[in-house]
Amino acid sequence: MTETPVPASAPGPRLRVLAAMSGGVDSAVAAARAAEAGHEVTGVHLALSANPQSFRTGARGCCTVEDARDARRAADIIGIPFYVWDLAERFRRDVVEDFLAEYRAGRTPNPCLRCNEKIKFAALLDKALALGFDAVCTGHYASVVTGPGGRRELHRSADAAKDQSYVLGVLDDRQLAHALFPLGETRATKEEIRAEAERRGLAVARKPDSHDICFIADGDTQGFLARHLGASEGDIVDEDGRKVGSHQGAHGFTIGQRRGLRIGHPAPDGKPRYVLDISPVTNTVTVGPAEALGVTALTGTAPRWCGPAPAGPGRYTAQLRAHGGETPVTAELADDTLHVRFDAPVRGVAPGQAVVLYDGTRVVGSATIATTERAGAGVG
Repeated sequence: MTETPVPASAPGPRLRVLAAMSGGVDSAVAAARAAEAGHEVTGVHLALSANPQSFRTGARGCCTVEDARDARRAADIIGIPFYVWDLAERFRRDVVEDFLAEYRAGRTPNPCLRCNEKIKFAALLDKALALGFDAVCTGHYASVVTGPGGRRELHRSADAAKDQSYVLGVLDDRQLAHALFPLGETRATKEEIRAEAERRGLAVARKPDSHDICFIADGDTQGFLARHLGASEGDIVDEDGRKVGSHQGAHGFTIGQRRGLRIGHPAPDGKPRYVLDISPVTNTVTVGPAEALGVTALTGTAPRWCGPAPAGPGRYTAQLRAHGGETPVTAELADDTLHVRFDAPVRGVAPGQAVVLYDGTRVVGSATIATTERAGAGVG
């Protein structure tokens, strides 16, 4: 008889839970739900900037003094202890500097995955366990369920529209064993979560969501990269190597980009051109037609598994962006490299991004895209 997975937060032992509270509505409601479930909850706000005044512009960014105060007020209403932990140096080293290094190398990173891997479920979790806590709770929309044999599994949120399991695909067995996601097991809309916050008396109920990259408060990623990596003039070339324009730094481009190319003259067929390749060694950006973007296969390095590593080739679905859809693939792990082949070509795939594999709603694991193979072309 097959065992049916059940939510890991189903009634069970009372846990000592450290709730990561960003100062937003999701993490506040998650902490309140954990406390309401009978757990012994302590709230903590992570100070991730040495100058926290600068990390928010309107609804962008996070980690300001205002956010810390909002988190403290929410903890007071919930009735739980609250602390602020300074992880700014760790965040700068593991997330911000990694982000810059990846762009410098011509890759397109996802800093939210790196933050989950290195900060929330490494630095924070390690400190929590050392202090005697059993689990870390966050406001992510994903589900941890107990599967056959008692193994904890990461699944998509019950509400697929808000699912954030992609950015959690870097969590391993040990981290999942100490993770709670109280929002992921219900189909509540964001408005219903806000209404719940209002019923609980939480002042953050109508606070705007933060978005984009938290440490780029104005949302100008290219400007941020230019300030930190500097300008370096290079060529924009077509697929035949002919120069069609120039740029001030290859780090300002991503694979699949169409806008902002500033190409001096149109393509012979008059159709738009897209970024096909970025070479940091020669500081060259290659552009071409949309049909040249179709990727048929990729390799991924530094794989991380939310359970046992897959044995032999298998059929899965893959997600390539935080807000992207799924696509059917065949994947196989060989010599610690993940080989993925798509049933049909997909666009917008860039080295540095994460590929996350799913078996139904279960997250199998993830890897960092190292190379891609295009239809009718070689590996890039």
